[in-house]
Amino acid sequence: MPKEYSRSQRMAEQIRRELSGLVRDEIKDPRVNWVSFSAVKVSRDLSSAVVYFTVLNNDERDSAGEGLNKANGFIRRELAKRIRSRIVPSLKFVYDVSIERGTSMESLIAKARSTDADSSED
Repeated sequence: MPKEYSRSQRMAEQIRRELSGLVRDEIKDPRVNWVSFSAVKVSRDLSSAVVYFTVLNNDERDSAGEGLNKANGFIRRELAKRIRSRIVPSLKFVYDVSIERGTSMESLIAKARSTDADSSED
């Protein structure tokens, strides 16, 4: 019987949970105050991970990315303490554009519906 989740998926979820706690409790950099982590993709050999993050205010996304990358060594060291694994992946922080893309698609759909409703009334 195959496992429901692979080891890399389990590690990704654990990293995402621990990162949110680290940013909330340990990192004092004001640039990363309102950061949330939407997904983590870990390589099969667990050597590297891409962490997708979002921010509350779009204007702060570049500064949040800089703050996370600056604290990368500290974050990785703290993850090593919290995760029971021999290997702690190297982290790369990337801004997640899927929420913005979803919002723009939603507005396009609403616009198309309103245009369709206007033309069907004629």
